[in-house]
Amino acid sequence: MSSAKREIILGIGGGIAAYKSCELLRRLQDLDFSITVVPTPSSLNFVGSATWEALSGRSVSTEVWENVEQVKHVSLAELSEAIIIAPVTADLLSRLAQGRAEDLLTNVVSASKAPKFLVPAMHPNMWLNESTQENVRTLRARGFEVMNPDEGRLTGDDSGIGRFPETSEIISAFLTYIGSHQDLKGKKLLISAGGTREAIDPVRFIGNRSSGKQGVAIAVEARNRGAEVSLVLANSNISDIAGIETIRVETAQQMHLVLKQKMQNCDVLVMSAAVSDAKPSTSSSEKIKKKEFNSIDLVENDDILADLSSAANDSQLIIGFAAETSNIEESGREKLKTKDLDFIYVNDVSGGAIFGSDLSAGFLISSDGISTRIEQTSKAKVARMILDNVVSRLSYANG
Repeated sequence: MSSAKREIILGIGGGIAAYKSCELLRRLQDLDFSITVVPTPSSLNFVGSATWEALSGRSVSTEVWENVEQVKHVSLAELSEAIIIAPVTADLLSRLAQGRAEDLLTNVVSASKAPKFLVPAMHPNMWLNESTQENVRTLRARGFEVMNPDEGRLTGDDSGIGRFPETSEIISAFLTYIGSHQDLKGKKLLISAGGTREAIDPVRFIGNRSSGKQGVAIAVEARNRGAEVSLVLANSNISDIAGIETIRVETAQQMHLVLKQKMQNCDVLVMSAAVSDAKPSTSSSEKIKKKEFNSIDLVENDDILADLSSAANDSQLIIGFAAETSNIEESGREKLKTKDLDFIYVNDVSGGAIFGSDLSAGFLISSDGISTRIEQTSKAKVARMILDNVVSRLSYANG
């Protein structure tokens, strides 16, 4: 299994909606795509090269005659898994339909065999013009995916069909088109995330540093791959995400009850939450005064993962998480075995790493003994690697 990022090209046409593609670029990066932006020369009137270079972290070219020795129109075409162009103007649609290759973007399109996804945005009269519609039909017949624009407010007082679609809609349609994220369609994933808290009094609690970012990254990746996702989220400031059922809890007991209820209907449980091992034996309904705050008697919380794993049926996959500061791989293997898991991702949290960060590092260990070291990388990539393994195991089980 390759851990390399997926390379795509984001083409930018010369329309006012070009500024909205800055957000599109960011959200595609969240999905761990590596992106080369190729604007048309006229699009730089709306968003300049400096913006695209700053956001993508890569140099930007618009003409074939720039850096000729690199033969960019060929090298970019061969490197990229897909091409998404957003926005596409009426003029650019026309040029693509005619097969013209007069700037870098149209040259790359001509040289590429990769899937091509177009997001038109223009005035309603231009979109409905028969020439434009004929160009759309021509491109679709050649295998291009042309997304229909939205209806709504446009530049000035105009309103109608031709509006640039919402970023989430573009990404969902793009992922479906390239076919890289629908391998969990029909599956139900139950995911826990965040860190539980156990009240000492109305002011204080026992908790941990978990932000919930890794579990949320897995939930988003699973949703994008077609799964029905339920996310049990503890004490996280991350907002609810479209297309994901989010149930918010505070304590380990609350999380346990929700997970137990939903466990019977899921295909995969991903237990990425950091659950408090213990809680105060009693919780005061009034704030405990400082002079009375001498000690806290603790009782052990139920082991949620062990309980759910022991009750799981043979067809359900269980993925556990562990946070360790030493003997990382060995500790992960031991927990994998004692809790009868299919996979475990054990984080290296030495020095306070991982918690609250967008990065992670550790080992992904499977029940068949395979251990994959994951060097520091984005939590989005870790999510993809975990679900790649889940898909492989599900495919094997159903084969």
